[in-house]
Amino acid sequence: MATNNGTSFPILDPAFVASALAAPPFVSIDGVFNIRDFGAGYPTVSGTSRVKPLRLFRSGELARITDTGIQQLRSLGIQRVFDLRVDSEIAKYGTASKLIDGVELVRVPIIQDPWRPSEVPQRLKEFEQDATDAFLQSYKQVLLSGSTSLERILVHLCDQPDVPCLIHCTAGKDRTGVFAAAILMLLGARDEHIIADYALTEVGLQPALPMLAVRFQNDPIFRENWTGTVAMGSSKAESMRAFIDHIRQEYGGIEGYIRTHTKLADDDLRRIRENLLA
Repeated sequence: MATNNGTSFPILDPAFVASALAAPPFVSIDGVFNIRDFGAGYPTVSGTSRVKPLRLFRSGELARITDTGIQQLRSLGIQRVFDLRVDSEIAKYGTASKLIDGVELVRVPIIQDPWRPSEVPQRLKEFEQDATDAFLQSYKQVLLSGSTSLERILVHLCDQPDVPCLIHCTAGKDRTGVFAAAILMLLGARDEHIIADYALTEVGLQPALPMLAVRFQNDPIFRENWTGTVAMGSSKAESMRAFIDHIRQEYGGIEGYIRTHTKLADDDLRRIRENLLA
């Protein structure tokens, strides 16, 4: 059961959270929150194959990774990290990623000028009034602004299938969630597993909620629109369902989006599936 004192985000039962975080698809990297294997062996719609585990990882920011966490990251085989954040948010929160020997950090920022201060109060009101639609509009913008970033990740999956990668933003929720969903859709994962992976962020963020609450409470715009801020911090199943429906209605499927907004060809998409399905 979730609780909320009015100045924090909803807190789930600690015993439930501890049990969930100790089990797949979550993995443990000390100092990193909301980290999991988002392939996790999910079966495809055809039922004839599964997404290979331990190839695709997602998380929140890596700024607080410890020496132990670095060793855990290496033990998972992660050799390339794709950072979806823009320079301004990294500077604002002081969350530059640490350089890690043997791990390539690749900056692939999605939205060049996210959440302009003058627009934030209205956006938070939209989340307060209809979070599902607010997320959909936000995720549509991620698609429109992030095609080049997604293309670079897909090229990696096409050309270097034996190099496990990690995709992250600040919370590992929205930009990361859109990209994880797009990749899983391309691989033919079932809707219920794509949605379940997205919803797991509500568990994955629990250890970071005190830090995130302080971060947002220190910003008057968020503090004065706290109901909308809390809604913005959710990752409910219906938000991802709306996004998946949009992809199919607007593009006929994720392949249609990729063909329209990236340079990848059908042979590239076939190779990605061959590389990541077993």
